[in-house]
Amino acid sequence: MATEFYVEFRAEGSPDEADLREEAERRLGALADKRDDMIGASVVIERMERAETPHRFRARVVAYVRPDNIAATEQAESARGALKGALRAIERQVREKRIKLGRPWEREDL
Repeated sequence: MATEFYVEFRAEGSPDEADLREEAERRLGALADKRDDMIGASVVIERMERAETPHRFRARVVAYVRPDNIAATEQAESARGALKGALRAIERQVREKRIKLGRPWEREDL
């Protein structure tokens, strides 16, 4: 049984914020669909304006997954590239966690 799912989104310095929000909500929503372990997510995309890193973006995605949250950070030349990298990492980590939780004989915490 799926619960209500909410994505908190903030993009600083990105001209295509609406498109990025839509992609994040679509991919995270698909990951949470028909599951009750993922209750929400936070996405922050920020421009890294420093002398040593001009024109770079950092995306941080935190998935609120029971029992422990999962986070990923990615840097890229574009906001879209950073977001896609962070979302790929979150998707991989959530799937790995679900596989591990589905195999109780392999869990160390039991």
